[in-house]
Parts: sequence; structure tokens; C-alpha cells
Amino acid sequence: MKINCCAFSALCELKEFNINGKKADYNDFGEKYDHDSENAEDYGCGDMRFDRKESTDKILKKYKIDEKEYQEICDKLESELSFGGCGWCI
Repeated sequence: MKINCCAFSALCELKEFNINGKKADYNDFGEKYDHDSENAEDYGCGDMRFDRKESTDKILKKYKIDEKEYQEICDKLESELSFGGCGWCI
């Protein structure tokens, strides 16, 4: 499996995300949201995290990957899209 995944300098969006040469959508693997928005400054993030979801046959087939590769992709997305607090948008 070949994965290309890197975030923009603003951290919370991916500049590139391809799996086996196919443009990928991180929403197929989980969701990112601020886990501590009530303690963040206006337009900032208190604790941005990517949370993986369970794999489905549909997603495995879509990207031609197996369960182990799915988990590796989720690990990479957690690494790229989980960064804690941020004030970039302030």
C-alpha cells in the first residue's frame, strides 16, 4: 500500500491524501473535531483530534486495502490531524 498524507500549515486540513494513487477522503476513516471547544478562544481550537471509526467492507474495497492497512491509515490520520490546541484562525 502506498499512502501520501500531509497537512497544510494550518494543521487541521490535509494538503494531500492519496491511497494507492487514489484521492482519498479522511471522512471515510473517521472524523476530526475539537474535544475541548468550550475552553478554546473564539475561532480557535482547544483540543483538535482525529477519531477513527470502524472499517467497513465498502471502504476497504473502495481503496483496495485490508484491515491492517486501514488501521495504518487511521494511525497516520491521527498523527496528522490530532494536534491539541491551536489559535491559527484567530
